Amino acid sequence: MVRSPAMGLDELAFAAWLRERSGGSCHTGLPVGIGDDMAVVAVPGGSVLFSSDMLLDGVHFDSREHGLGAIGRKAVNCALSDCAAMAARPKAVTVSLALPKQITQADAEALMEGAFAAAAIFDVAVCGGDTTRWSSPLAIDVAAVAVPYPGVTPVLRSGARVGDALFVTGVLGGSLRGKHLSFAPRVREAKVLLDAFGASLHAMIDITDGLSLDLWRVCEASGVGAVLQASQLASVVSESAAAAANVDGRSAMDHALGDGEDFELLVAVAPKEAASGRRTGVECPLLPIGTVTPEGLFLEQTDGTVTALSPKGYVH
Repeated sequence: MVRSPAMGLDELAFAAWLRERSGGSCHTGLPVGIGDDMAVVAVPGGSVLFSSDMLLDGVHFDSREHGLGAIGRKAVNCALSDCAAMAARPKAVTVSLALPKQITQADAEALMEGAFAAAAIFDVAVCGGDTTRWSSPLAIDVAAVAVPYPGVTPVLRSGARVGDALFVTGVLGGSLRGKHLSFAPRVREAKVLLDAFGASLHAMIDITDGLSLDLWRVCEASGVGAVLQASQLASVVSESAAAAANVDGRSAMDHALGDGEDFELLVAVAPKEAASGRRTGVECPLLPIGTVTPEGLFLEQTDGTVTALSPKGYVH
């Protein structure tokens, strides 16, 4: 359904309309189109992956509280996290800035120094962008280019299969207490996962809007469902989630399921590989959280009770 302006704008409905309008992956030379973390474009001799991420002052950061260098790092790291979600090697980014009129050149340089520093960690080139000025708050758009690792097909959201084991690469929840600015994109960890599981690594997504919402996205793309285990999720709840719960009265588990900007990877792995005990070790810890099922999204409590799980998280 296309919403009229009077009905407002729903991010999920708009994204669905865009996928339909673009023709999905039917365009010549576009193996993966709108709807995954990056688009995959066929080029002579192989393929490249593209994505873009826009961050807004007052939404993704607050320039009154956060340093400009940290903001620049976050902007690039968000784009690199998309590369990690596809298990692709980032090569270059462009950084486009809409700068407030009052910003100085020293401020702009501090912002970009953060961007350069984040890119350098992964040997990624900052190869251009665009700069404008306006009377509104700071906005940053980072576009990323990545390539598949040799002999490896990018990992999509749509590959989860019934029986797969679900894991995350770290603890979740309470990211607004600091992690949303200081996180490290799981680029190296994604490569470790590829080396450990190969073709048995069926699906991945980076957790940007909340575990339950991003898991729902994987299930929708894959045509499956999932059951999360409360007993396993208990080890995934971060100290920041518990601290946030003490302040706002929501449960720490609710924070782990619904808070955004954790930037950990949600991974679906073939059950045989998961059961074999093949783990990635300290280079990439994997925390089990549940199983892929034929349909629905559920949470199994520690007493065996199964309840429906709503896909809650951040929606623009």
